[in-house]
Amino acid sequence: MGLDGLLVVDKPAGCTSHDVVARCRRALSEKKVGHGGTLDPDATGVLLLGVGRVTRLLRFLTPLAKTYTGEMVLGTATDTLDASGQVTGTWDMSVVTAEQVRAAATALTGELQQVPPMVSAVQVGGRRLHQLAREGLEVERRPRPVTVWAFEVEPVGPADPAAAAEPGAGPRYRFRVECSSGTYVRSLVDDLGRALGGGAHLSRLRRTAVGPFDVDGAIPLDQVEPSRVMAPARAVSFLDPVRLDAGARADAAQGRPLARERLGVSGPGPWAALDGAGDLVGVYEAAGESLLRAAVILQPANAAGPGG
Repeated sequence: MGLDGLLVVDKPAGCTSHDVVARCRRALSEKKVGHGGTLDPDATGVLLLGVGRVTRLLRFLTPLAKTYTGEMVLGTATDTLDASGQVTGTWDMSVVTAEQVRAAATALTGELQQVPPMVSAVQVGGRRLHQLAREGLEVERRPRPVTVWAFEVEPVGPADPAAAAEPGAGPRYRFRVECSSGTYVRSLVDDLGRALGGGAHLSRLRRTAVGPFDVDGAIPLDQVEPSRVMAPARAVSFLDPVRLDAGARADAAQGRPLARERLGVSGPGPWAALDGAGDLVGVYEAAGESLLRAAVILQPANAAGPGG
């Protein structure tokens, strides 16, 4: 049986999320590896990867809330909304105060309608927006609902030497954002610049947490090895757990529905179904008022012991 579990990787700058997947496949000698939640090539931080059968659980991880830190530059807008793009406009924003920036950031919290940037992976007409952008095309995009719980900003000193080559030399601000999945931080920064009567672009971005998984528990990409893969149950540790007795375990392994009353559960779910040893059997979702249905089953019916 192959390797099954979760990897929390601290993605370095300069590689795509797919590059990280490819390197992990080689390091683990495991073909079945996938990621939950793309990070831009220049961004760093938490990237969740499912290994083996845990790739089937990624749909529960992808919607988790995200936390980011980074820097932005006021006074310069780019076509990619970050430092890698071509300058599209400049403004003198040296008179903008920190209080004004904080107020504008606070106004960009709550439930928002956000237009995906042309450099995103969103598909329009069967093609990804970033592919169209590379061809010099711009298409209409529908706004999408997102939630920003926190957008905190603080001014920083003069640009350091590493930032000297970046477009623009306006005021720089550090920021911290807590947001729903699907929120584009670069668009949030662009909206902030517009709200202040000018423009802004993203300078640096680091994802510090995805749900309960943060950078303190992430491993560098060059340290990925089989021993660092966490048990499947860790992948859905944020779900309410339900313990299965031997009978329910046998039914679950066959993918059969389970009665709420039998398990003593309430609420909308989903639930992480665990066997007597605490290993993950699968994930169950609500199916009406009295039943739960199997969404993902990891342990096969003929398993000799706990899976993964």
